[in-house]
Amino acid sequence: MRIGCPKEIKNHEYRVGLTPASVRELAARGHEVLVQTGAGAVIGLADDQYVAAGASIVADAAGVYAQAEMIVKVKEPQPHECLMLRAGQILYTYLHLAPDPEQTAALIKSGAICIAYETITGPGGGLPLLAPMSEVAGRMAIQAGAAHLERSKGGMGILLGGVPGVAPAQVVILGGGVVGTHALQMAVGMGARVTVLDTNVDRLRQLDLVFGNRIGTLFSTTQSVEEAVLGADLVIGGVLIPGAAAPKLVTRAMVARMKQGAVVVDVAIDQGGCFETSHATTHAEPTFVVDGVVHYCVANMPGAVARTSTFALNNATIAHALALADKGWRRALHENVHLRAGLNVAAGMVTYKAVAKALGYAYAAPESLLA
Repeated sequence: MRIGCPKEIKNHEYRVGLTPASVRELAARGHEVLVQTGAGAVIGLADDQYVAAGASIVADAAGVYAQAEMIVKVKEPQPHECLMLRAGQILYTYLHLAPDPEQTAALIKSGAICIAYETITGPGGGLPLLAPMSEVAGRMAIQAGAAHLERSKGGMGILLGGVPGVAPAQVVILGGGVVGTHALQMAVGMGARVTVLDTNVDRLRQLDLVFGNRIGTLFSTTQSVEEAVLGADLVIGGVLIPGAAAPKLVTRAMVARMKQGAVVVDVAIDQGGCFETSHATTHAEPTFVVDGVVHYCVANMPGAVARTSTFALNNATIAHALALADKGWRRALHENVHLRAGLNVAAGMVTYKAVAKALGYAYAAPESLLA
């Protein structure tokens, strides 16, 4: 199969879909790999490294899309990239379609086979292709939140860990999953007072066993969320419903009553965000203020540490990329129910229930396309 890796063009997005090591794996199986010139240059992955691994360098994205049977990316295709997709071409990347009707419509129109990293499941449960970026984003959320609590960045001027004789910041984490756990590790390590909320009591028990009296745990209800948020200096939103729009746990009315200069970091923004006041921002302009509360809602947070993120992502994605290239998408999805869960749009139809429900499309079962 001929596989293409274009350069990412989203604002301050420097990750790359394939590393030279991934290219080498594909080339060793007899596949042809096309990499757009400069795709990994910013993070130290030069064109000559890709050539040494077995890739051919292509001058522009148009050439990659025109020649490749499968496109491997990191972020969702931007509008003019969607126009370069064609019927039957495989697109293998993060998509986050539920809150993005424009992209969904464009992918339907393209007729491409669109497989989303974030909905591929794992044999032991969970979302293994989303997990590495959730780990990065969870850790970055505390880093970003701590920075924006500084007065020069709009925050109330509070040091996350405090100092002897001065209380540390109160951090509230909504969701005890991968994002929440990694945010929790960072916040505790920096000396903050941390409360985590989740609807899964077993998960709260696990976190309590690990962190003991260094954290507080609360079962998530409207009232407990409200009380926690109103007392917080920093709130991390890390809730996830796979493939679906994130629930709005923090209302506009709650935000209006929060402390002046408090900070919220909405890691769920790729799926629409869990704060009613959130809208996606970029690394160039990462924050905005609503009712005196600083909102950090960057939709590609791991892109800021692009080298680390690229290698972590490729570790998770290469096995399925090899399966798709070796077997073709129909056979690969037929043989692997977990990979099949990643099929979101195919041949002009929406093939993921949560996306169909969120955007009002008819749902077509992936199995119906695999004959």
